[in-house]
Amino acid sequence: MMQPKIALLSKLEQEGKQISRLPFSIRILLENVLRNKDNFAITEEHVETLVNWLPEGTDKEIPFKPARVLMQDFTGVPAVVDLASIRAEVVRKGKNGAAINPAIPVDLVVDHSVQVDFFGTDYSYKKNVAYEYERNKERYQLLKWAQQAFGNFTVVPPGMGICHQVNLEYLAQGVISRDGWLFPDTLVGTDSHTPMVNGIGVLGWGVGGIEAEAAILGQPIYFTCPQVIGLKLTGRLTEGVTATDMVLAITELLRKYGVVDKFVEVFGDGLDHLTVPDRATISNMSPEFGCTVTYFPIDDQTLQYMRRTNRPAELISLVESYCRENMLWRTGKEQITYSDILELDLNKVQAAVAGPKRPQDRILVKDLNNEFETLLGKEFKRMYTPEGKRRDTAWLSEGGSGTTFTYEIQKPLEDVAIEVDYLKSVRIKLKNEEYVLSDGSIAIAAITSCTNTSNPSVMIGAGLVARKAISRGLNVKPWVKTSLAPGSRVVTDYLQRAGLLEELAALRFHVVGYGCTSCIGNSGPLPPAVSEAVDKGNLVVAAVLSGNRNFEARVHPQVKMNFLASPMLVVAYAIVGRVDIDLLTSPLGYDPNGEPVFLRDIWPTQEEINATILKAVKQEDFENAYSVIFDGDEQWKGLLAPTGENYHWSNDSTYIREAPFFNGISNKLTDPHDIIAARVLLKLGDSVTTDHISPAGSFKADTPAGKYLLDHGIDSRMFNSYGSRRGNHEVMVRGTFANVRLKNELSPKEGGFTTLMPSGTVLSVYDAAMKYAESQTPLIILAGKEYGSGSSRDWAAKGTNLLGVKAIIAESYERIHRSNLVGMGVLPLQYMEGENAESLKLTGTEVYDITGIEGGFTPGKILKVKASPAAGTPIEFDVKCKLNSEIEIEYYLNGGILQYVLREFLKKA
Repeated sequence: MMQPKIALLSKLEQEGKQISRLPFSIRILLENVLRNKDNFAITEEHVETLVNWLPEGTDKEIPFKPARVLMQDFTGVPAVVDLASIRAEVVRKGKNGAAINPAIPVDLVVDHSVQVDFFGTDYSYKKNVAYEYERNKERYQLLKWAQQAFGNFTVVPPGMGICHQVNLEYLAQGVISRDGWLFPDTLVGTDSHTPMVNGIGVLGWGVGGIEAEAAILGQPIYFTCPQVIGLKLTGRLTEGVTATDMVLAITELLRKYGVVDKFVEVFGDGLDHLTVPDRATISNMSPEFGCTVTYFPIDDQTLQYMRRTNRPAELISLVESYCRENMLWRTGKEQITYSDILELDLNKVQAAVAGPKRPQDRILVKDLNNEFETLLGKEFKRMYTPEGKRRDTAWLSEGGSGTTFTYEIQKPLEDVAIEVDYLKSVRIKLKNEEYVLSDGSIAIAAITSCTNTSNPSVMIGAGLVARKAISRGLNVKPWVKTSLAPGSRVVTDYLQRAGLLEELAALRFHVVGYGCTSCIGNSGPLPPAVSEAVDKGNLVVAAVLSGNRNFEARVHPQVKMNFLASPMLVVAYAIVGRVDIDLLTSPLGYDPNGEPVFLRDIWPTQEEINATILKAVKQEDFENAYSVIFDGDEQWKGLLAPTGENYHWSNDSTYIREAPFFNGISNKLTDPHDIIAARVLLKLGDSVTTDHISPAGSFKADTPAGKYLLDHGIDSRMFNSYGSRRGNHEVMVRGTFANVRLKNELSPKEGGFTTLMPSGTVLSVYDAAMKYAESQTPLIILAGKEYGSGSSRDWAAKGTNLLGVKAIIAESYERIHRSNLVGMGVLPLQYMEGENAESLKLTGTEVYDITGIEGGFTPGKILKVKASPAAGTPIEFDVKCKLNSEIEIEYYLNGGILQYVLREFLKKA
């Protein structure tokens, strides 16, 4: 038997190259180009760029060919639709469609589709799953078809876990043996939290579905050779402080420094006290930091975790021997040169939450009461009573200056005058319950998402908090919608063994599903009484969730403040039912004897948590869960799906439609044209996220997407979410820029609206775009800093393309979205340093000419823009073209990366 080949970094070190000074993450990229060098797409120059890596950074592009691709179903379904659509076009052109096949392994985990329609009961999980299959039958049939139609393609069915936790606990191998080579396990994923697997020493990051599809079809991913920021952790967490508190401190630190487009690599003696789940909790939030990866090198902790999660002994041995031999093993004694070093003393981390709408806005638990009052005044122009008190039940019964409602579920709320200067409250009387909901009340308390549910320490901790709370006679408040969405089946196994699953259920934290749920907007509806009270009372209610994302309108459109917190704090806040409280000094409640119960009374010690983990978390749980990971439940097994190489598209489907990007594609390129007489579709400010751009979460019947589905005979109860309908471009284009919190300066109201020029009519963004299309008017978007930050959503670029947007002019871009825009043939342009729409006095009502496109492109070319107002002197300025490499220019000229791949295939077929 032949010995596998290794691209030896140690050989380069022996030849005098200073590989040992390189960050581990750069070493992995170097191994990748050494092994894949073909002197065409990957050249000796790429090798030299990495061997001679410059800490200060460079504008040189490097290629990356991941070993595999990870998908979740929201982003995976449109990727499968694209692949099937490309295959369909190949067949129409008389070629072999079966040749369109993944070149590398693809694992798709169905985890984004379950919604929390039912909660707080033993039947919640069963009914949520039933709804999930009812809503998503067509999507799941497509995925079952793809599993048999494509080679190198596997599907983890619904109800098995979250893609990142399944990746961490099972899919990640550390080292891969394939095609006669041994090499590091690497990947890209169609979810921005793919870096979670960095915690086990696997280099991977999130890309848009467009880039991932190109990688699947054998294309290298090109990106600028990154700077690597060293994050030095020292000390260890103190008693009562969790891994979540640690990651929120790191989020604040790295965002404040600025690590967008950079790698972060963690070192220091603090690593000796961090388990792989602790590390993964940090790596998971890389997109919240803004960086590409947060890498933890392989060491003894890695091997210990691999043993605990039932990896084969021979694999563990291989990982250790390969990494030691090839300079990828952390000893803690390395002398690595980083671009810069940031330090965090773990001893100084305190209990915290983050919010109300950005993950980097950390608030210490002890300060949340005062911070809420400040936020309420600043964001919503409301204040507490002159006495500094919030309105409670007794105060409400006396009347007062604020707004009060008496709500009976049998009849609507009465219309009353609303004063905007004081905190608002609503009295709800529902059957045998009566309570007051007000600004600051918690409407949703969710233990959700991969961030924390992969970490037994905080999950066991949450169960112990529940147990101690119950023993003191506490319960969650009746208006709080509670949920527990574990990241894998293993979590419920160890919680059950510890007797904590029933304790959590006693506080209404029943298992509602195995999926991302609240973190991606699948919170489901609020209880009717709460929902109507929030709307009619115009209340500013809050969510607390153990996730990683809290952007505006993401968790739930009716919830205006969202706070990230550890699972343990989620339970505690659900008991209190409010966020305007100092949880560390105020009672959570009172026991049946009137004695106050404080957080310290129900908070477990780390010793208690560790002892429970030791007793409850077993290797056999991982063996049992993952031995059947691809089997699915009886509903999946019984799901009828098409067979054969080619997918049969249905014109009646409202979930799956053939993608419009490839049908009838020309074999030859047309010359690029300048953009002339364009109108501005939207004028946006800073930090516009992909949540603002890409359709996500639920939508109503009066939206363009809702009207489309109603016209196609779909009842509003079955609308499902935008994410679940990503396989239908007709729905998605109607939902692009439809976020209810979108602030467009060309619209007099918040939400997905704009002003049609020159008529001045206010329309939905979709309707306006279609009006512009009728007159063949090209469109552009004006934006501020960090345009497209947030999740890696390909539909943020696809929808932009289908609306007719030809270019975007922004102050800066988030990495993934800029790449996705290029991948969809939308031109990303950047204002020159120090300039923006405000400084140039652009109103967005002008007519725009963008010239210099026809003269041919070079990376970073300067183009000319002329903005002509209806009256007055035109404004002329330069912009920088954000096509960063020759290959990106090719992608743009082809109308997108997939069009480029398809044309290249047709040339050779």
